[in-house]
Amino acid sequence: MTVLRNIGLLATCRPGGGPEELHSERGAAVAWEDGEIAFAGPEEDLPGRFRGDGVREMDAGGRLVVPGLVDCHTHLAFGGWRAEEFEDRVRGASYREIAREGGGILSTVRSTREAAGDELVERCRGFLARMRRLGVTTVEAKSGYGLDRETELRLLRVYRRLREGPDAVPETVVPTFLGAHAVPPEFETDRAGYLDLLTDELIPEVARRRLATACDVFVEEGAFSVAEARAVLEAAREHGLDRRLHADQLSAGGGAELAAEMGARSADHLEHASDAGVEAMADAGVVAVDLPLASLYLDGPPMDARRFLERGADVAVATDFNPGTAPSYHLPLAMTLACTRSRLPPAAALKGATLHAARAAGVEQRVGSVEPGKRADLAVIDAPDPVSWLYHHRPNACVLTVTGGRVTWRADGERTPATGGAR
Repeated sequence: MTVLRNIGLLATCRPGGGPEELHSERGAAVAWEDGEIAFAGPEEDLPGRFRGDGVREMDAGGRLVVPGLVDCHTHLAFGGWRAEEFEDRVRGASYREIAREGGGILSTVRSTREAAGDELVERCRGFLARMRRLGVTTVEAKSGYGLDRETELRLLRVYRRLREGPDAVPETVVPTFLGAHAVPPEFETDRAGYLDLLTDELIPEVARRRLATACDVFVEEGAFSVAEARAVLEAAREHGLDRRLHADQLSAGGGAELAAEMGARSADHLEHASDAGVEAMADAGVVAVDLPLASLYLDGPPMDARRFLERGADVAVATDFNPGTAPSYHLPLAMTLACTRSRLPPAAALKGATLHAARAAGVEQRVGSVEPGKRADLAVIDAPDPVSWLYHHRPNACVLTVTGGRVTWRADGERTPATGGAR
């Protein structure tokens, strides 16, 4: 049994209330046992069994404590980088121009197909360790840089290794199948053949082997049309996979409307979503995922998160970590950008990177808020409140990360005194 005491402000981010309601407690404590939260509330109300001998006590130092952060949109496993495209964009090349010249997604596909599974596992473990230091304890991870049967399955097996066995990491890793990321070169003149591969072979196999919990599709000019995406998502639904979409990133292509039609968990990007798409998503309960690092790197318009909030939609915040258009896994920076560029209030940005992100990833029953019965995932932030944290951007304000009830990151010099015997 463990108790985290001396919390200046506990933002539980539990469900209920408006988009800025964090259900915060001052002078709070959080207690957990066997990796699961048993109590969260005023320290004076701490049950007797969490006092005295046999209870490990930790000191938050009067700081802000939040749920472990949830990054609900990453492309975690990939080979190579694309730094040259960064310079090309600075010099004026567009996303589509770079793709037409053989760059973009297909450039990473070439590098990823050449990468061995062990190499990819070690890269992912390194990324996750650095994300852990930022307070991130749950990561959604997409395939999509294989675009053939062998490599797509290899990427999903990488994620399985990160969840199970000797390569397992403390984070919750949520795998998503993104075979519909782009049409690979070998199917350039046979789009229908690639769609058949996805719908008739890969989606059934991924579902049967339980390699992913969701299926994603990139709906955009140069990627997949609404009709093509609908076929992919219908196959996913038939085989019991949640539906997610990359939607309306570069143009208003009807992705938001399709997400609502298909009962998707989320639609992500949405910089060009139509008013009708926003309304449809809100009515259908689809989470709108803001990816401000991507719009920053592409020097494009940000998603207007306030439009979604005003229509009653839940808004999540994620990094879109990938080697081309969002080569950063810094979720707190994404949260700050969601405030400054996407018009999301700081409290809503925190809720977006915890509770709503967990719902987008399909793990809201286990993570995303500090409540009894949920996994003991916490981040101690060196700030008095969420506004101060996101206003004053630093390389890292997280001083302690607890994942599944275990301390998995502690800043240099940070002390978490313990008394009694730890169990």
